[in-house]
Amino acid sequence: MGNSRQHTDGPSSPLASGRIHSIDTCGTVDGPGVRFVVFTQGCPLRCLYCHNPDCQAIDAGTVVTVDQIMAQIERTKNYIRNGGVTVSGGEPLMQPGFVAAIFDRCHRLGLHTALDTSGYVMPKVAEPVLNHTDLVLLDIKSYDPDLFRQVTAVSIQPTINFARHLAEIAKPTWVRFVLVPGLTDLEENVIGLAEFVSSLNNVERVEILPFHKMGEYKWQQLGLPYVLGDTPPPTPALMAAVSQIFKAKGVDCLVWN
Repeated sequence: MGNSRQHTDGPSSPLASGRIHSIDTCGTVDGPGVRFVVFTQGCPLRCLYCHNPDCQAIDAGTVVTVDQIMAQIERTKNYIRNGGVTVSGGEPLMQPGFVAAIFDRCHRLGLHTALDTSGYVMPKVAEPVLNHTDLVLLDIKSYDPDLFRQVTAVSIQPTINFARHLAEIAKPTWVRFVLVPGLTDLEENVIGLAEFVSSLNNVERVEILPFHKMGEYKWQQLGLPYVLGDTPPPTPALMAAVSQIFKAKGVDCLVWN
């Protein structure tokens, strides 16, 4: 079945298909509770710390139908009942019809849905997905525009516009921020992000994720230069200091270990 079907079939069509990178049937870090996590293929960002660079090419991965995904979800629905289903990536919103179809079917089963996205998309493209999304995990890589481009190779403006749209439609959102020593930890960058997030009344919390190099070997396998090879993980003291900046702006904050 050609991949073009994901663009032509409606959200509830059993024939809709898309490309995925992998699946985690017992995720615990991608939304509330134990979750079935689908990692989609394709991403428009080129983040310096990407731990799945093999997700970036849209024409790679495995083509699957929504029916195939749902068959796996239904086999696990008893133990994800208090959690739900998360679609991550890559960037899920590169395949909006596919993701919308999965979330629509999940809602019919009474399952909670979460979308993990960079927000690098026009809101009207995301709307079919957001109509069936209970929670958005919005990854904001930095707030300073120049630093954002350095980290991701793209402009920050689509992500800012998307974040504001989520606030306008009152979509529950968790903001995620990866703390990279010597890169994203600049005080003015963190303060700017904290002030922006505090202006959005739909953000339930910010999650501060520590930089790690677990994906470095994938860069090497792909023959790509990994420029953060000498960058250490953030210290507990740095994580705590950044957390305090968000809390000082009235933002609930969760620090990952």
